[in-house]
Amino acid sequence: MRLEARLATGTIGVTVARSLRAPGDLFGFAERRNPKRAFLFVSKVLGRHIPVAPSIMRAATRDLAAAIPADLPGPVLVVGMAETAIALGAGVQQDYVAATGRDDVLYLPTTRHPLGSPLWLTFEEEHSHATRHLVHAPVDPALAALARGARSLVLVDDEASTGRTFLNLARALREAGLAPERIVLATLTDWSGGEAARALAAENATLLEGSYVWQPVPGAPLPEMPAVDVTARGAHSPDPARDWGRLGVRTHRPPAVAGLAPRPGERILVLGTGEYVFPPFLLAEALEAMGADVRFSAVTRSPIAVGHAIGTALAFGDNYGLGIPNFLYNVTREPYDRILVCVETGSAALDPALVAALGAQVLEDAEIQP
Repeated sequence: MRLEARLATGTIGVTVARSLRAPGDLFGFAERRNPKRAFLFVSKVLGRHIPVAPSIMRAATRDLAAAIPADLPGPVLVVGMAETAIALGAGVQQDYVAATGRDDVLYLPTTRHPLGSPLWLTFEEEHSHATRHLVHAPVDPALAALARGARSLVLVDDEASTGRTFLNLARALREAGLAPERIVLATLTDWSGGEAARALAAENATLLEGSYVWQPVPGAPLPEMPAVDVTARGAHSPDPARDWGRLGVRTHRPPAVAGLAPRPGERILVLGTGEYVFPPFLLAEALEAMGADVRFSAVTRSPIAVGHAIGTALAFGDNYGLGIPNFLYNVTREPYDRILVCVETGSAALDPALVAALGAQVLEDAEIQP
């Protein structure tokens, strides 16, 4: 199957070789506001740029976890790529543990937020709107032993196009002292034709495998990218004492739903912010299980043009105090009875313009994970 989209700076065409679902249910196209790479594959099951029912996102993480061999030599280190794949990676790790019963599987995502504690490694994602990734060293001795003793790696991202970012991460992990016996690349869509896995002698776990061709328009003006390439401690930096995963985690805390009980069929949108997405996702999942009609999505620093899979865009200031713009895509107030915006920085750090535009209720991390 071949699909394509004409963007302002060129045409992106894909050929789908294999897919566990209808390709149109997995992704759409969009145009990055990024001169380094103008096209974007927008996931329809991720809960980042397109609101999605938590049950649909959970089915995706469960399917990916099922594609990862249960007999990987342990310990197993699962790394989710910031910011887009942080909740995806956490869900894959959680579902893999649930399916295998293992207790030696550590989740440790990349981040763009220095916590003030020692870093384990850094690496670059050259084509990204935010190029530098950090990985913190776990401070808990038991978690640190799992990380540094990992014999298997599961590297998770929403999509692979060339596989270069995976290569950079794997190289940085080896330089940090790991000598993995097995590597698994877990992606929702792999557009490298399997080349990303082959380059690392890795196993491939994906919902869709295919290839792409980018045909630029000669002389087309390059898009201007907002200044979002910031990796720093902001005025409202995350609190390491309330860490949900940046310092490593084996089990994820269940969310608190007291005071949030929905009416049957109530239409609720739960929004994560930046990298703070998995606790809000677990909250959305719990509300859905209680009978609400829930969608989950998240605020992002990723600059994307309106068009194709991006129907609407809101821009506002970030809540970490970095002085950069943030964006929310495909969300308006009208379809929902209630919108919950979840933050790890404190509600006062959230841009009032976002709260006003959505008529939202703000929940702090301490309310979600007491």
